[in-house]
Amino acid sequence: MSFTVAIIGRPNVGKSTLFNRLVGKRLALVDDTPGVTRDRRMADARLGDLRFKIIDTAGLEDADEESLQGRMREQTDLAIEEADLCLFLVDARSGIVPNDKSFAQILRKTETPIVLVANKMEGRTGESGFYDAYRLGFGDPVPVSAEHGIGMSDLYQAILDKVGEEVAFPPKPEPIEISDSEDELPEGFEDGEEELAYDNTKPMKIAVVGRPNAGKSTLINEMIGEERMLTGPEAGITRDSISVDWEWHGRKIQLHDTAGMRKKAKMQGKLEKLSVFDGLRAVQFAEVVIIVLDVTIPFEKQDLQITDLIIREGRALVIALNKWDLIEDRQAVLKEMHEKAARHLSQVKGLKVIPISAETGEGIDKLMAAVLEVHKTWNRRIPTAPLNRWLSGILYHHPPPAASGRRIKLRYITQAKSRPPTFSVSCSKPDSLPTSYSRYMVNELRKEFDLFGVPIRLFMRKSENPFANRKRRNN
Repeated sequence: MSFTVAIIGRPNVGKSTLFNRLVGKRLALVDDTPGVTRDRRMADARLGDLRFKIIDTAGLEDADEESLQGRMREQTDLAIEEADLCLFLVDARSGIVPNDKSFAQILRKTETPIVLVANKMEGRTGESGFYDAYRLGFGDPVPVSAEHGIGMSDLYQAILDKVGEEVAFPPKPEPIEISDSEDELPEGFEDGEEELAYDNTKPMKIAVVGRPNAGKSTLINEMIGEERMLTGPEAGITRDSISVDWEWHGRKIQLHDTAGMRKKAKMQGKLEKLSVFDGLRAVQFAEVVIIVLDVTIPFEKQDLQITDLIIREGRALVIALNKWDLIEDRQAVLKEMHEKAARHLSQVKGLKVIPISAETGEGIDKLMAAVLEVHKTWNRRIPTAPLNRWLSGILYHHPPPAASGRRIKLRYITQAKSRPPTFSVSCSKPDSLPTSYSRYMVNELRKEFDLFGVPIRLFMRKSENPFANRKRRNN
């Protein structure tokens, strides 16, 4: 992307609505409640032929530095520093208020170029507020309606005038010539090989989930080495699912911080439900999910429900026992945690349980090593030949029970897909095969092919009879 734009302004002027409009997706939470956005959020934006990074920020408020609003203000100040251009949003319907004037004074001291944007200009109700915006001293306001997409061409021209065409349209890199030779195969791939090598060049998507105040945002801040996420003693600070790019030992990673997930009965209002839904959407798009548990109150019912949801989604899974620095008898507690994980989460054998301290950074390297290991397992594809040798072995030692006096035949097995490992078995009577035997097969698959710590899906399908539709000949 050629440049970065930050959207700033007081609460409830429509910053997140404009952010979603420029991104083209409903990424940021939008609600009538002031102060919905707390962390700064970055995404790729598009306006006509302009391509740039856009940052959504918390509403500017006068508050003590130690308060939650003060810490939100710090995040906004950081966004202003790293931006090449700021869109200063005002509400044309309500006109210019004292907070707008005080923040205009702050913005004049920055070296970042400012574009004044008068939002909510649909209809005539915003005309007086639009002309009132001239008093802020940032030149002609740009009249827009972020909700209805009005005035986007004017905003395009204002941005282009501020950043200049050289920044807005950087020269394109020279095209790379690609050989058309059919004899060359990709590196790490041999002709006829069924199991491809693990590709560690692709970015890994990791979602960090858990109950409120378990330390998710603190963990991400410690990982990336900066105060990127808003943290504090208050429960439920994070609302949006925030994405951060990171690199660990040369591996590109996309981290997603999510809102704390409480029991449905304890959720208060539409905003918290939207936050949890946004977190669940992050889980759906993730490859590995780190569940952060408070080691002082671990494996509560809500923790188990979150874990079960992730397993049903088919995501690779690692449990992080946070606040490990508060534990004295570590060996005994760790043994107890492993026993609880095996007992309460028996549907996935061999789950990785890693003790960490998000406050001090202890155990983060071990956590990431475990994440990488389960990600490799989650991506594995097993060739068909060893799978069927394994199937012959278990049928010899433990054949399936008969159904109505007739034997159930398991003819062959193949891996239908990975991510998670999914297997398809040709079966003569799939509806009659007991669930206990399917569980036995899954457990034996784990042991034979080292598929611990990830969900496994096993489907029984009835083999087709090639002679079923043929008419019987009369002799």
